Amino acid sequence: MNVFITVCDNGTMAAAARVLGVSQPAVSQVIADLEKRVGDRLFDRRVRPIALTAAGTVLRQYALALVADMRQIAARLQEMRSGRVQLLRIGVVDSLSRAVMGDVSRFMRGRVDRLVVHAGLTESHAAALLTHQIDLILSVDDLEDIPGLERWPLFEEPYLLVCPTGLAPPDTVGELARFLQAHPFVRFSLRSRTGSEIERYLRRLRLEPPFGQEFDRPEGVLAACTPGGVAITTPLCLYEAGYDPSCGLTCHGLPGDALRRRLTLVARRREFGRLSLDLARTLRAVFRERIMGELAACFPDFASQMNVLS
Repeated sequence: MNVFITVCDNGTMAAAARVLGVSQPAVSQVIADLEKRVGDRLFDRRVRPIALTAAGTVLRQYALALVADMRQIAARLQEMRSGRVQLLRIGVVDSLSRAVMGDVSRFMRGRVDRLVVHAGLTESHAAALLTHQIDLILSVDDLEDIPGLERWPLFEEPYLLVCPTGLAPPDTVGELARFLQAHPFVRFSLRSRTGSEIERYLRRLRLEPPFGQEFDRPEGVLAACTPGGVAITTPLCLYEAGYDPSCGLTCHGLPGDALRRRLTLVARRREFGRLSLDLARTLRAVFRERIMGELAACFPDFASQMNVLS
């Protein structure tokens, strides 16, 4: 098609050969092969410069679009090999927005023509990933039971008990039960993965604190603790909400079995070349070089329980 269009544009086989950097017989052979496949003559060779026949005119209309598409496809394939894509839609769990979105934006700027970011609940992102409405997710759920996905673990952190400064923290499960009965317990909603994990933890310990207030986002949970509420949350959730050690709230470890949260990058397997792996490596470096230090400054008693994964 490219040779055919070049002959059309230059009027002779010889001129097309010079433009293409090949011999004239090579151009003539390509055109002869093309005419054989089409089953009709494409050029009227009786005139100079040669003119298109009716069949040649029709083919040229389609050839221009085909060559343009093929060049675009070749460029996109090259971009994919280098880790670049035209459109990428990602879902980011809300407790990661403040921590990593600036770094995600910088990483994507040189690799993605159009980036669409959906922040919010893990459950909705997981469903969107499986229905191809989102391309990758930074998630609390690694969707381990779903085939056809690639998973890149990023960070692991403990769940904490946050309460007004001055309250004596519970040391045993029995004390925790009484503690959650005596003070307003603020929940993450069950629409969130974090809320579901906390409820499973409470059921495992056979704890049934009364229902009061619940929120989808960390900001709501932290705000509801300020006037006297208590909550189970994580360092990153508190970081996202703008927690400050001087805000009148203190964090304590949970009694009983350890409860931890893992954040994972999940994408459909082999769909974006090296991009998912490169993003995971970038985010791990961000956690090691910046976020771990910031979290350790806010939660020094729990620094040893936070880990960058590989």
